[in-house]
Amino acid sequence: MTSELVASLIERNPDRWSAMRSFYDGASVMITGGMGFIGSNLAIVLAELNSSVALVDSMIPEYGGNSFNLEPVKGRVEVNISDIRDRSSMNFLVQGKDMIFNLAGTLSHIDSMNDPFTDLEINCASQLSILESCRKYNPSLKILFAGTRGQYGRTRKEPVTEDHLMRPVDVNGINNIAGESYHLLYNDVHGIRACSLRLANTFGPRHQMRHPRQGVLNWFIRQLIDGEKIRLYGTGEQIRDTNYVSDVVEAFLLAMMDARTNGHAFNIGGFPISLREFVETAIEENGGGEYEIIPFPEESMKIEIGDYIADYSRFQSLCGWTPRCAPREGIRRTLRYYREYREFYWGARNSAKRVLKPVGA
Repeated sequence: MTSELVASLIERNPDRWSAMRSFYDGASVMITGGMGFIGSNLAIVLAELNSSVALVDSMIPEYGGNSFNLEPVKGRVEVNISDIRDRSSMNFLVQGKDMIFNLAGTLSHIDSMNDPFTDLEINCASQLSILESCRKYNPSLKILFAGTRGQYGRTRKEPVTEDHLMRPVDVNGINNIAGESYHLLYNDVHGIRACSLRLANTFGPRHQMRHPRQGVLNWFIRQLIDGEKIRLYGTGEQIRDTNYVSDVVEAFLLAMMDARTNGHAFNIGGFPISLREFVETAIEENGGGEYEIIPFPEESMKIEIGDYIADYSRFQSLCGWTPRCAPREGIRRTLRYYREYREFYWGARNSAKRVLKPVGA
């Protein structure tokens, strides 16, 4: 059964899907962070494109790796439970790969301030280690780094171009700048083809739902499903660029295919929407719910970035990509997924036991 994610990509542009199938058919692909949110969605599509897919994930409980995410391609992808901080492991795993989607990293802004050295190890030092493994054992591959809008910090004007000053408000943003810079340096100096996509606020199925520190949009959806009152900090009018996960997966696939992305970083923008409007739309799609506006906690206020709207015209012009799934439709799909499979996301990982139906996306 074709997943909803794959079906939507085919429907939006059959000719592009055909080009993707031609490019990825038989390719040896590795995804770091492959059992997490974006990585697992990407793995499902690549398996449908007939790639040989190897996933690397540490399965650290708080980071979002979940074996249920791979239920639609169970038995069709290779899973390696390994930490990208393990250099010997990475030296071995990069061998023979045609491409790497490098998505492994910590995402929490708050956690990066409370535990900066772990963030440094994973988002900075380990990125250099992966690139060294590639340089020594497989310099002919291409690697794509998942950057973040957090690299910019508080922006001076919208929309934000790739040339905007980068002055992060937290440790996570600083380390992502370093991680991205290593990739572009190794492209320029060592000839390892590399590019970076700076993501905005991505939401959708297969995101971890046990805490809000890796994505507040999905957390709002959990609160609605649980019948809890959503708490919006500040005014609720903060604007975020939002992306449904299928649009991000398509951007990754297109960036990897196009040699013109080599050595460059690109913004991946989406649909700008205030947090209040996102919540109100989610309440409508849920058929009810409540929210309240409350002051920022002190630790959050210090690293709040304000509005963020990305200028993604550079990537759009090069690869022909544009976001397609508007927030309302993305919210509808996300609510449907978690209502059906909540037991695999709310509590301990994979603790539920039942007969599974085919999983859509």
